[in-house]
Amino acid sequence: MTKEFILQKLYEKYICPTEGNTERFIGVEIEMPIVNLNRQAVDFAVIHELTKRFCERFGFTVAGIDDEGNAYCAEKKENGDILSYDCSYNNLELSFGRERDLNIIHDRFHEYYAFIQEYFERYRYTLTGMGVNPYRKYNRNFPAPNGRYRMLYHHLHSYRKYEGLMKFHPFPEFGTFSSASQVQLDVSAERLVQTLNVMNRLEPLKALLLCNSVMPDYDKDLLCCRDVFWEKSTHGINPKNIGMYDTELDTLDDVLDYIAGTSIYCVERGNKYINFTPVNIVEYLQSDSVTGEYYDNGVYRQITFEPDIGDLKTLRTFKFEDLTFRGTIEYRSSCTQPISSSMALPALQIGLLEKLDELDGLLRNDNVVYRHGYSPKQLREKLIRRPLPDFIDKDRLYDLLKKIIDLAADGLRSRGLGEERFLAPLYDRIARRETPAETMLNALDNGTSLEDIIQQFAKV
Repeated sequence: MTKEFILQKLYEKYICPTEGNTERFIGVEIEMPIVNLNRQAVDFAVIHELTKRFCERFGFTVAGIDDEGNAYCAEKKENGDILSYDCSYNNLELSFGRERDLNIIHDRFHEYYAFIQEYFERYRYTLTGMGVNPYRKYNRNFPAPNGRYRMLYHHLHSYRKYEGLMKFHPFPEFGTFSSASQVQLDVSAERLVQTLNVMNRLEPLKALLLCNSVMPDYDKDLLCCRDVFWEKSTHGINPKNIGMYDTELDTLDDVLDYIAGTSIYCVERGNKYINFTPVNIVEYLQSDSVTGEYYDNGVYRQITFEPDIGDLKTLRTFKFEDLTFRGTIEYRSSCTQPISSSMALPALQIGLLEKLDELDGLLRNDNVVYRHGYSPKQLREKLIRRPLPDFIDKDRLYDLLKKIIDLAADGLRSRGLGEERFLAPLYDRIARRETPAETMLNALDNGTSLEDIIQQFAKV
């Protein structure tokens, strides 16, 4: 097939849904580690029973069953809310059907969360608001037994085949113990390029507010392990598939060209997920055949197949600002937040989109973090670590962060829904000059037990 045909199909998938889009809906996803406070592996039988009781209590219908007959996904059709287990049964995710008012999502989240916590209490389990499961070393860190998660696990564990290409971290099972919070917001074609550019420039500064994934036994000064997990894994073999944009986009054609530069590494054929060496999507679709491997009753078998344009449905990237086929941008750079501040991230994104032009001007004129010879990506890499770089004036930095939160508050006030209340935790972090990650590390340094920190981050 011709490149022009492929580009047209990419345009139809990603750009067309944004054309004429005037919607202002919100989608929120919150992953949370399940922690066994007895310092033993999470018993998956407990999790499966929770799923049954949750469905009975809230009227959810099972939407996905694993190879052992257990539900890993359930949905409430009336509002689109989903309970699922992301990658493994150690990581519970609540996803909320699109709403116009963040208060509605907040209320449903707290109702679900209270039920789950009450159930877990009898086993001395808890959910908590951390980006890395603090008791991961006690868990069975393997994927839920279904095709997609087994495929992802296998793909990440194949990194040794590519060690000549880049340096990989030693945690290919990271999907089983890392947790994130994502926000999906509608975007119009007219605002798409500006939104991607502005939010990409914002990423280094968001790190100073939202970092919350630490592994002090691996790197005691790294405040956001999630960045490293993705970038230094097989997902990052093609840098265009992950993290930040490495260039300023000028037109919709630039966006399309960027997508055309991403790689595909799996497809579905019947009930099989097939893994193969990541390859540029255009090159893949122009190939006569591709050889990969699939799982078959405990072993991986080789298979050669013919690419098909329908395989675009399995093209999946993990950008911090990820354009989706729904006419939305998924903001996916942030760790799970302490439970009491779960709505701070979506509130920040919603409010700043309302003030996109002002935020654009603020960041273009900034000389606190920018104009020191570093790209946005290089700045993010510096600001997810402690201490701050020497070229940054700390007082001016936190003045800039306050201006950004003030912009978000103004944007939320203009919506007239009272959502600006959810920004209070971010103002508190500015006042303390401390991310949740630093709060945890400082508490550990001061002798607070890890269990006490887990409980603190679990409070509503």
